Amino acid sequence: RGFASQTDGESRLTRVLREKFPRASAIKVVDISGGCGAMYEIHIESEEFREKRTVQQHRMVNQALSEEIKHMHGLRIFTSAPKP
Repeated sequence: RGFASQTDGESRLTRVLREKFPRASAIKVVDISGGCGAMYEIHIESEEFREKRTVQQHRMVNQALSEEIKHMHGLRIFTSAPKP
């Protein structure tokens, strides 16, 4: 499938992350469970992560998606702050 068409799950998670991280310069959500919505890979680049350790950044993402995570088997998170 092309990049233009996200699954419902990908769209929903992207929407939630855009709300929780308004300063994000990039958000990419990929369903890596073959489309069933059980596992996602998330890449977020956001100013909110600057000066925070990786574990703190991931905790922020987990907190933002706390409701959605209840219905997942797994989540891969990649976070970064934009290059200055």
